[in-house]
Amino acid sequence: MADTANFGTISLAPGFDSTTASLSGYTGGSYSLSAITNRDANNKACIGFADPTPDHIVVLQKDFSNLRISVDSDGSDTTLLVQAPDGKIYCGDDTGRRKDASVALNQLKQGSYKVWVGTFNPGAKLNYTLTVKQP
Repeated sequence: MADTANFGTISLAPGFDSTTASLSGYTGGSYSLSAITNRDANNKACIGFADPTPDHIVVLQKDFSNLRISVDSDGSDTTLLVQAPDGKIYCGDDTGRRKDASVALNQLKQGSYKVWVGTFNPGAKLNYTLTVKQP
């Protein structure tokens, strides 16, 4: 899988300002995220369609105890797939009552995390904002 991203890379160090830790993009691919893996490291289903190239790369300059990566598409139904530098996959779907996806990650090692934002229908174009926060 590629080391480039469709919509950019963000580099973060512990204590980063979460108001600036966001990237924008749009969905639209027809690549099934389940082709990367059917189930993630926590046995959660990996679903949705995206571009084969990651939408974003989040570079962690140091280890983090926890982070939350969230999608905001104004209430559309999105999915999320995050690939850690060690190859482990983490997937997210609906967040509470919201249809937008999020993933909570713990004990993260420094390195590059590839992020795909997907939709349930192949080729669906949705504008979104991806936000990374320290809970």
